[in-house]
Amino acid sequence: MNQRVESALNDQINAELYSSYLYLSMSAYCEAEGLSGFANWMRVQAEEELFHSTKMFDYVNERGGRVILKAIEMPQTEWKSIVEVLEDVFEHEQKVTSLINNLVTISREEKEYATENFLQWYVAEQVEEEDSVGQLLNEVKLVDGKGSGLFMLNREAGQRVFTPPTKE
Repeated sequence: MNQRVESALNDQINAELYSSYLYLSMSAYCEAEGLSGFANWMRVQAEEELFHSTKMFDYVNERGGRVILKAIEMPQTEWKSIVEVLEDVFEHEQKVTSLINNLVTISREEKEYATENFLQWYVAEQVEEEDSVGQLLNEVKLVDGKGSGLFMLNREAGQRVFTPPTKE
């Protein structure tokens, strides 16, 4: 595996692990605020991010590369409201999209076509991630982040479950 690509993939593994850690922190905040449904939504999101990191971890190993795990930065732990939490999720997912796009660019520059192909799953996944949180954020904003509307959205968020993608 090309060294530049391997290094960039290791950085992304760290970013995906941080994302999982961040969503666990958000889950803890939601739970403390009495929003167990949103806490569940964030835990599911944390599981997805862990799956993303593991999928990339396995790919580096399959290609004969070396995974180097790095320290995970401490995530934020406090927010003003569920609206602020979801705004941060949306912003974070946009950042992850830019990181994935950069990985695709590096893969192309280094003519690592297998890696570019592998990353297309992540490109599509990021479209889904941004859409999912964007919709939830819009709904929470529609109810001003409070009242019976928030109660109903919290209940709905509590129904979310993690279903790992099937092997292709």
